[in-house]
Amino acid sequence: MDAPTSVRDLLFTLLLKVGVAASIAALLARWNTFRRVLFTEERDPDQKLKLMLFMTPPLIVGVTLRLVGYQYRFADLSLEGAFLMGLLGGRVVGPIGGAIITIPALIFHEWLAMPAAAAAGLLGGLIRQAIPNKEDLWNFGPFTFLNIPKAVVRLMTRAELFWEMAPLMACVGLELGRVALVSATTPKWLFAIDPHWDWWLGLTVIATLMAVAAPLKIWNNTRIEMNLERHQQLLLKARMDALSSQINPHFLFNTLNTVSALIRFDPDAARGVVLKLSNILRRLLRKHETFVPLREELEFIDNYLDIEVARFGRDNLDIIKQLDDDTLETFVPSMLLQPIVENCLKHGLAPKLEGGKIQLRTTHRDGRLHVEIEDNGVGISEEKMPHVYVEGIGLSNVRERLRVLYGADFNLDIQSRPGEGTIIRIDIPEVVATMQSVR
Repeated sequence: MDAPTSVRDLLFTLLLKVGVAASIAALLARWNTFRRVLFTEERDPDQKLKLMLFMTPPLIVGVTLRLVGYQYRFADLSLEGAFLMGLLGGRVVGPIGGAIITIPALIFHEWLAMPAAAAAGLLGGLIRQAIPNKEDLWNFGPFTFLNIPKAVVRLMTRAELFWEMAPLMACVGLELGRVALVSATTPKWLFAIDPHWDWWLGLTVIATLMAVAAPLKIWNNTRIEMNLERHQQLLLKARMDALSSQINPHFLFNTLNTVSALIRFDPDAARGVVLKLSNILRRLLRKHETFVPLREELEFIDNYLDIEVARFGRDNLDIIKQLDDDTLETFVPSMLLQPIVENCLKHGLAPKLEGGKIQLRTTHRDGRLHVEIEDNGVGISEEKMPHVYVEGIGLSNVRERLRVLYGADFNLDIQSRPGEGTIIRIDIPEVVATMQSVR
């Protein structure tokens, strides 16, 4: 075989080797169990066993393929895989995993394969133990060698070690040691893609570096995405808690004044108002609920309106409900309707001299829930309408919560005629069962 063909063959084999390492890493990263085990810094024996069970089968397959045919040399990642297991799993996982993945090579009388892989795994475990901050392991990447000048300067000026250089130097040492062992033994008791001491060895060392660094970089990117998703969930929860706290009822003192007035001449009514208030306060303490069935939301509104009826008088406030029974088990954002009903009472009906009326309607069409809250209050003038969504605390918070939970897949519409009343329509996706896991 002439030189150009040999160089081309070697380059192709080394590229396939790095590609196989990256493919295995990407495949393993798809399993949630593997991600949980991989991204746990302190592992118990069960988690260490799971890490080996995930990583050893594809590496065993690679060694077996290499033994089957010369054209599959690129599939053998025994040394790199053992070193990775030690780097991620520690001094126990690395040597044991390295010994397991070289069992096929041992069967084919490659007597140095198992000791070499176990030593590589032990070296990775010792590096993991030596590094003070385990986060530095994830900084090792395909281009870490570019940081060598910076590492030298830091070592000379501040006597600080650049710990991500440790895996780099270990990979170089492992590949050089493997080539030295293959060159020194006859017959060949250990496999190396190119066991020659020439300039091609530099390509082999780079491929070994890449075969270790590429999986680490893929898994680190997955880890960063998971952390971002978790932080987004925490941020969403914080925003929802803040918004929920802003739309809690502001009628506590009015209710207590009502109880104080009723207790003198109608103790039974006062007792009923206290019970309704306790139901409301108990519900407000359940802040962990993001979604609740519409039926529970309507029960909360009933308690709220019963208190308001006690305040205003039954002759001054009429509540009409037109509810589709099929909508009652639909999940809606907690505290969705109360701020809107409160706005109807406070801004629509309170200034009205004669009796007020609130109508509540629910329907579902085409997989969506439609809710309407209508009052016959004083209405909203055309001049004030553009400011309702922004300045009205209740409605602005409802809109913001819907935007956080549904993105653009919702509609909140207000129509009002001065002197006649206001109707507010809410349109959201209808979800019945899947939201139970959110609570």
